[in-house]
Amino acid sequence: MKLILCMLGSAVALGMAVSPAQSLKPVKVALVKNSYSGSREEAEHSPGPDALERGGLTEVLAKMSCEVAPPRDARLSAEQEKEYGAWNRMGLANGHLGRIVTDSLREGRFPVGLLANCNGLMGMLAGLQHSGPSSRPLKVGLMWIDAHADFNTPETTLSGMLGGMPVAVSAGLCLTRLRLQSGLDPALPFSYIVMAGVRDVDPLEQELLDRHRIDVISAADLRQSAQKIREQMKRLSDLTDLIYVHIDMDVLDPKEVSGHSLTVAGGPTSRELGAALTTMFQFQKAAALGIASYPADRDKDKISLKAAYTLIEGAIRGIQSRQ
Repeated sequence: MKLILCMLGSAVALGMAVSPAQSLKPVKVALVKNSYSGSREEAEHSPGPDALERGGLTEVLAKMSCEVAPPRDARLSAEQEKEYGAWNRMGLANGHLGRIVTDSLREGRFPVGLLANCNGLMGMLAGLQHSGPSSRPLKVGLMWIDAHADFNTPETTLSGMLGGMPVAVSAGLCLTRLRLQSGLDPALPFSYIVMAGVRDVDPLEQELLDRHRIDVISAADLRQSAQKIREQMKRLSDLTDLIYVHIDMDVLDPKEVSGHSLTVAGGPTSRELGAALTTMFQFQKAAALGIASYPADRDKDKISLKAAYTLIEGAIRGIQSRQ
């Protein structure tokens, strides 16, 4: 498999100058895509993942001293495409995504998930969970970065959208068949989940969060408190084998995601969140990143594309600054 390699001539990590003699080690990156939305209200295939990959991401990563493998896409077989039900096909696609993530990790690569929306969460988690050397599932922590908790169940949801349920599904609160079809087994314990930047929650959804004592990092803390981020990453590192960091782009300041249909005021800028990601990925167990819900067809000036790349760059800087 041909790899794209480019060494960085000069670099800045964590805001500190790096001398020419301290060239950064390359990061082996795997771009993994899932364009299936699982939506019954919108197009089933999102253009977002392809647009993120083809907009210049490989070149951005190469300039950061990354070795980028050709992207891999979670595609259904011809027979699977004929299966009934958008949710059903979403689960099948997640199963493919999970196997791609597992293979990437076993190859020593850092998976960057380019996801249609947050329903790809279960596939990313499944891939990490089953990437160990034995058949024993690994314990996977989740840093969930989103303006919304996506912790609804069919009983609590006001909208009925599957996109408002993936964290609850991953935690075993509902839709067990979808979780198992995605390859995520067992479900995540509640203590393995941290919500960051969440600020738009349905009333009954909030009751679930409170009842299960889900830990929270506020949007303000994402912008200003590296210490609170470190505390939660340390907690997850002590509990789990690997940590997955998932971002829905609606977590950002609406000015950077104006084409997103679910923006919420009060979010961090991409530069602020990129700095927070650098802090998160300094932790050895931070093993994969996911970027979901890029509004490709409503990003005419490519502002959101640049924001997404800023987030990915922040994560790579964190890996490159590990001791």
